[in-house]
Formats: sequence, C-alpha cells, structure tokens
Amino acid sequence: MEKQVDNPGTVVLATLILVAAVANLNLSVANVALPSIGLAFDTSQIHLNLVAVGYSLGLAASVLWFGAIGDRHGRKLMLLAGTILAIPASILAGFAPTIEILILARIIGGLAAGMAFPTTLALIAALWTGYAQTRSIALWSGVGAAIASLGPIISGYLLLFRPWGSVFLITLPLAFIAILMSWKYIPSHVNETTAPVDNLGGLLSLIMLGTLVLAINLLPVPQELNLALILVVITLATGLFFIIRQKRVKNPLFDLKVASRRIFWVAATAGIIVFGSLMGAMYIGQQYLQNVLAYSTLEAGVAILPAVVFMVVVAPQSAKLVDSHGSRFTLLSGYFFCLLGFLTMLFLWKEGIPYWMVGLTYALIGIGVGLAGTPASHSLTGSVPVQRVGMASGTADLQRDLGGAIMTSIFGALLTAGYARSFAQEISGLPPEKEAQISASVVATLQKSFSSAQELARRYPEYATPIMNAAKNSFLAGEHWAHLAGILAILLGGALIFFMFPKKEEERELLQKYQAQDATFPEK
Repeated sequence: MEKQVDNPGTVVLATLILVAAVANLNLSVANVALPSIGLAFDTSQIHLNLVAVGYSLGLAASVLWFGAIGDRHGRKLMLLAGTILAIPASILAGFAPTIEILILARIIGGLAAGMAFPTTLALIAALWTGYAQTRSIALWSGVGAAIASLGPIISGYLLLFRPWGSVFLITLPLAFIAILMSWKYIPSHVNETTAPVDNLGGLLSLIMLGTLVLAINLLPVPQELNLALILVVITLATGLFFIIRQKRVKNPLFDLKVASRRIFWVAATAGIIVFGSLMGAMYIGQQYLQNVLAYSTLEAGVAILPAVVFMVVVAPQSAKLVDSHGSRFTLLSGYFFCLLGFLTMLFLWKEGIPYWMVGLTYALIGIGVGLAGTPASHSLTGSVPVQRVGMASGTADLQRDLGGAIMTSIFGALLTAGYARSFAQEISGLPPEKEAQISASVVATLQKSFSSAQELARRYPEYATPIMNAAKNSFLAGEHWAHLAGILAILLGGALIFFMFPKKEEERELLQKYQAQDATFPEK
C-alpha cells in the first residue's frame, strides 16, 4: 500500500539532508586525522590510504544493491537501518585498538551509509517533481557536499585537545536526531516497486566494486603485488558475471537498457570524476597542510572553508543554470573550475606558500563541484522510470563514493609510489660514506610513510632536519603525481561531456522520449 504525499514539506527535505549529513560527515572526518593516526599506529602510507578510502569502499560497493532493496522493501526501513548501524560502526572506529580494526570499522560504516544515503535521493526523486525536484536535489547535493567538507574543520578542532578516535564520534548526536526525525516525518511507502530484488546481482556488484578499490590501493606496494593481481582477476570475473546476470534476469539490479541511455551513462561518468576529484583533493590536501606547511589540525580543517562556502552558494544557482542553459553547459562550467583548482595545486602548492594560494584552490574546486553536482545527479534521476529511482539514486551515490574511492585510491597510490621513489633518490644522492651508514630497516622506515619518517626524526633529533627536509620533498613529489592524475581525469571527463552529452534542446527531447517510453514501464 503506497502512501501518497501531495506536498512534502521543508521538514521532510531537512530530515533527508540530515540523514545524508550523517553519511557525509563520516565520509570526511578521517582526512584531517590521518597524520595523527599514522603517528599513533606507526603505520604505512598504504594503511592510511585504506583508512581514508575504507568508508567510500563500503558505501560504493553496496549502494546499488541496498538501493534496490529499498525500492522493494521500503526506503524508510533502509534509511532507519543504515542510520542505526552507523552508531556502533562509529564507536568501533573511535576506539579501534589496531589499524586493521579501524579499517574494518570504516568499511562497516560505509555499508551502513550504503543503506541510508541512496534512500535520501530516491525519496527526493519520488516525492518531488519538476523544478521543485531540481531545487531539492541542488540543496541535497550542495549542503551534503558542504557538510562533508565541514568534517575536517570539526575534526581539526577536536584533535587540538582530544585523541584521534574522537573524530569518529562526531556524528553520534546527529545520528540519534536523524533516527527520530526519520521515524516521525518520512513516509513509509512512496512509488515503490513490487518486483523481486536481484540479490545475486547485488552480491556480485559488492564483490566487484570492493575488490576494484582494494586492488588500486595495493598495486603500488611491491610486497602486495600478487594479492593485488588476484583482486584484479576477481574484479574482472565478477564484473563479467554481473553483466551477464543483468542481461538475463527478469528484474535486473542495474537495468543495462536504462543505463545505456546517453544522458544516464555520460552523467554517471562525469559525476564519478568530479566528485572523486573533490574527495581526492581533500585527502591529499589535509596531509599536505599538516605535513608540509606544518598547519595545526584546526588550521588544516579551517583551510577548506572556501570550498564549503562556494559549494553552498553555487549549488542552488546551478539548478537555475540547468533550467536555463541545460545540463551540458553546467557540467562543463563545473569541470572548468575543477581544472583550474588542480592546476593551482600543481603549480602553486609548494613548501612555505601563503594561505591565499590554498584558499584559492579550495574556492575553485568548491565552485566546480557546486556547479557540476546538480546536473550530474539530476540527469540520472530524470532519465529513469520512477520505479527505477533506487537505481538512479544508487548510481548518483556511486558517482560520489566510487568516484571518491577510486580517485582517493589512485591519488593515494601515486602519493605512496612517488614518495617512496623520491625518498630512495634522496638517499642514493647522499655521499657513499653516509649512505652506507643507513641500514636497510631505516631505509624501509623512511620510505613507509611521512609519519614514519617523522617518528624516526623524533628518535634521532641530531638527524631530524635532513630527515624532515627529505620527507617533505618526497611528499611533494608524490603529491605532484597525484595532481597530474587529477588533471588528466578532468580533461578526459570534460572531453566526454563536450562530445557526448546532448545540448539543451536535444536533452529536453531525449528526456521527453524517455518519459514516453517509461509510461508503460512494466512491474515485473
């Protein structure tokens, strides 16, 4: 029995944004704490990468499956279940005794978000129509991205006087409020399907996306190469089985016919790149600010405020831009500003730079994501049948989370490889008599991560200055590799949008065509 909601109010939208806020904050709180976590566990850069990406991994791997379950069994139920599960996941992360348990807790938290987060967009698509829907998505996208960006600010303040685990407890009060508001204000059933869920396809998608992200993280680590290659094989095999399954099953988890629509797949790809660029920039940036510029945790968190401000200001305007100029123009505008942001990182971010160079970078990226976020999400929900909004919302979340997981993994892998290679060159450039004095274990420690080099410098203060100078130079070398990868991804994504995404009139005609086709969408 479906409940009809003729005029969903502001409270309903605020509740959905609050639920999304729990997921968004949990996504970003770890970044500013990474240097502290590295020191606390004396861990490698690859472990830090997994802490940063673990949440996105769990979320990206599960959103399609959990979105479909919400479509069938009740979006309100999934929203509540995910928000409730976020509470023990956050507590486990906050008090994790080892780096491995911390990574596991982050993945569980991501799975919890996979239940709740896609439901928020699915409900917006089901409750609102026309410009009201576009505006609601713009607020959901802009405020959500801004809240994610606030995570490092709050974390940075807490880390001034609390241990690293406190950052994972930030969302607990919000989660309790979100549960109460969801129970009271969110309708139980709105335009849900009676078709069965493709659970086998869901399991395949979870394995495929999870192993893909893990493989990217492990590939640059020589001692983990065999495991990484095994994960690549599993990714390819499950991906092939997933496609075969989706073509044959009566009610596919991911309708390949709908996904092949030009507006859908181009928007999905564009969103993966632009949201991934934001997450990757935040991940690299927080470490750069603390490791190279010696910012405090609070200063590093506050440094991203321009991104927050511009995303909040620009996102509602992007809805108007989509309405007046079309999604293609708005997407390309967002990509242009993201490209400028990465160029400033590549050419301006060095040791000892003034803050305005950092603030300029975050402002440009904030404008870019604020502009591109709305059309990237709106194009997905507007090009599918209402019974498939779970698939559309899952894909929209996949843009953010798979994009964040992949780009952060690629950036982290390049940072790890570039850092290790540069430090090896620093050591080999020493006079032979000094190089001979450095044992193999010390070399391995220096190359493991910036925090490991920092800890070694504390143990041997007489060598602290050359160690830290070499560590900063090596970090900058790895960072430049990551920025070049970001620029390349944005250029490729911009070319895809320019040549493949329809202009305004053609977009309108295609959407009308899709709506006519979907008027008789079968309930299987």
